[in-house]
Amino acid sequence: MANREDAEYSRRTKNASPYLDTEQAALYLKISTRLLKRLRRRGDGPVFRMHSRYIQYHIDELDAWSEANSRREIER
Repeated sequence: MANREDAEYSRRTKNASPYLDTEQAALYLKISTRLLKRLRRRGDGPVFRMHSRYIQYHIDELDAWSEANSRREIER
């Protein structure tokens, strides 16, 4: 997982651009990049965009995905 400097960079980037790369998006969601990539492959992750050959996540889409996956309790 990334260090504290990376988390700070992610916060500063949010103010500069609404688009985050995979590592920045994972930091924003507080999950590993490995999990985010796995969710993307399965089609269960946040909506992403391809800008040229680069995968980008819009912060609003990350927030919407997080909100859609919020729970009050764990299902059994």
